[in-house]
Amino acid sequence: MEKKALIAMSGGVDSSVAAYLTKEAGCHCTGATMRLYDNHDIGAEIGSTCCSLDDVEDARAVATRLGMRHYVFNFTDDFHEKVIGNFIRCYECGTTPNPCIQCNRHLKFDHLLRRGLELGCDWVVTGHYARIRRDDTTGRYLLYKAVDISKDQSYVLYSLTQHQLAHTLFPLGEMSKSDVRRIAEEQGFVNARKKDSQDICFVPDGDYVAFMERYTGKHYEPGDYLDLQGNVVGRHRGAVCYTLGQRKGLNLAMGKPVYVVAKDMEKNTVTVGPNEALFSRTLRANDWNWFPFEDLTAPLEVTAKARYNQSPQPATVYPEENGFARVVFHTPQRALTPGQAVVLYDGDMVVGGGTICQVIK
Repeated sequence: MEKKALIAMSGGVDSSVAAYLTKEAGCHCTGATMRLYDNHDIGAEIGSTCCSLDDVEDARAVATRLGMRHYVFNFTDDFHEKVIGNFIRCYECGTTPNPCIQCNRHLKFDHLLRRGLELGCDWVVTGHYARIRRDDTTGRYLLYKAVDISKDQSYVLYSLTQHQLAHTLFPLGEMSKSDVRRIAEEQGFVNARKKDSQDICFVPDGDYVAFMERYTGKHYEPGDYLDLQGNVVGRHRGAVCYTLGQRKGLNLAMGKPVYVVAKDMEKNTVTVGPNEALFSRTLRANDWNWFPFEDLTAPLEVTAKARYNQSPQPATVYPEENGFARVVFHTPQRALTPGQAVVLYDGDMVVGGGTICQVIK
């Protein structure tokens, strides 16, 4: 029986080539674009963000060229609640969120997958750069880095469940970006030379504080900068406006470079200090998802990434009670940040990932 696939088509070149490859592999393919927000909701110009009307038209054009039916699914309410709402709540309580992980968790591999299964599809296919394999011994599905390490997206996919992995295909996992663009050009896709999206889709100008104030109608009050001894050394624009490790935009003249090293959201204070005050070796994380096993039951040597662009660093992960785990890096790491994901690897395989909830100095 012919296998069926629902292709998540963002309008970009990666998902377009993923659609082409899946169709070439003999699957009956249907394209789907998620409508996640209206541009006026986020104060953006039409066509200036991903998921815009232009992106929908690019996805539809590729689907038409491939002879595929194309749907647009309206997920705006869930996106506002699960992604934008979470983004704002995290910043307001002093943590730094990763909205791409939340979008993958709640929209692409939950809502879209369920819609695909309702349509009788066997898989959801995306243009992510990662690989999925099944361990024949344990029967568990495993997640691996992409062959093209410069494009690897396994970090933002760590929350995928066994059920989701069993119904997901990543056709680009074995490919380089240059090969993807070459195929798009050979097929005459309208987006063959389209630039990759870099910013948070709903904050295209990068000014997340201005976005939050527009979106919520709030104004974040100024407060005190403190040094490491607790002395007031200046005034800031509101603690929500700063992230750990930040140096630019502090507007402090202290005779030497200083960085944000801590925040107290209740007192609305921002503590600044030298770069060396940012380094620590140990973090605790919760909300873990494991791949080779159901739960971590013993210490394990791994490499770990605590931010998307970091190279994996040697570490040991220790299980704790109530689903928590402690990650101890072999060498101190800069600006470990609550709210961000920590993802663990064994070579190219993703062991698991969780959300940083505490950094231990």
